[in-house]
Amino acid sequence: MLPTIVLLRTLFVTAIINIMTILLILFSCRCINTWKLTSRLAKYRWLKRFFKWHCYVWYIFLPSVSLHL
Repeated sequence: MLPTIVLLRTLFVTAIINIMTILLILFSCRCINTWKLTSRLAKYRWLKRFFKWHCYVWYIFLPSVSLHL
């Protein structure tokens, strides 16, 4: 069994990773253009380039959530 401090650190680090990746998933989703707040961002080139990374962020998010549980 792992020491408690290692488990707590793992929990904290995966929570931070989960928050960061869910925000990346949210902002890289193509459905975001339907929001009034973010529809203006769709015209920027950097956001269009960022869309292609949406599928790859899921490969970080899902194992992180599994480990966090």
